[in-house]
Amino acid sequence: MSEATVSRVLNGKPGISDATRTAVLTALDVLGYERPTKLRGERARLVGLVLPELQNPIFPAFAEVVAGALSKRGFTPVLCTRTADGVSEADYVEMLLDQHVSGIIFCGGLYHQAAAEHDHYHRLHERGLPAVLVNAAIDDLGFPRVSVDDGHAVDQAFNHLSSLGHKRIGLILGPADHAPSNRKLAAFKAAAAFSDTVSEDDVERVIFSMEGGRAGATRLIKHGVTGIICASDVQALGAIRAARRLGREVPDDVSVVGFDDSLFMNCTDPPLTTVRQPIQAMGQAAVTLLVSQVAGTLVPTEEMLFEPELVVRGSTGALQEAKAPSAA
Repeated sequence: MSEATVSRVLNGKPGISDATRTAVLTALDVLGYERPTKLRGERARLVGLVLPELQNPIFPAFAEVVAGALSKRGFTPVLCTRTADGVSEADYVEMLLDQHVSGIIFCGGLYHQAAAEHDHYHRLHERGLPAVLVNAAIDDLGFPRVSVDDGHAVDQAFNHLSSLGHKRIGLILGPADHAPSNRKLAAFKAAAAFSDTVSEDDVERVIFSMEGGRAGATRLIKHGVTGIICASDVQALGAIRAARRLGREVPDDVSVVGFDDSLFMNCTDPPLTTVRQPIQAMGQAAVTLLVSQVAGTLVPTEEMLFEPELVVRGSTGALQEAKAPSAA
């Protein structure tokens, strides 16, 4: 074929037969050349969905929403879950690029952490591969973002506990460089500034696990906190366990609020009061933004904020007479 014909195929120009276009693209693949960005999705309409884990029920729930929305639009989702034995987010990005995916949706990735490695995001941005980030990210990555309003989530939880008579309210967050946690912290500090009894020091930084929630809650309860707001449902379950180990009843002595409203939180003992992420709406929005980019449409990189919803269940209640701190 002539150079002009190949050039027309690579630049997406009209006047080329399907057979010729297929022959040129196949030759690119066989010879190991990278397709132009706008042609990568023609071979296999694949979209990477990169998650940090599957143990937290919120991530499988989000994956289900995104996978369904992608399938309805003719795309095949490729699930990539980071593992403890060495398959990193950057490794998955390389694998997805090798598969010439049409785009990538990240949920709960390293873009949350300021101190983490971000080179793979910069590479994607430089190559122009469509991508969407779900929930708060560090600044200047240049991708569209779909986020829950973390500050409003804390406001709802704080006001709920205050209305129940809790004067000492504490907060359990993720690591210090975790962007969603820092947004929650800013809202907590603003609420504490209007209270004579809530201290900005009643904040614990732990890992996102039941064990982390238990450790953070143990310290808060020993300091006299009776209402605890957690950055995840899993942490909240750990906080309930900590209260019981210290001889406290939930919610009679300690009230606990989670975040996410992940699967089965209405089946725990007691059922967990939590702030629900609108994952259906957020997942649909993330897919719409990605598909628009794949189609060549410019989309805004400004963050889309979705309002959470407080779901009141049995883990919160009116403040009872305080018990003396346990030495356990």
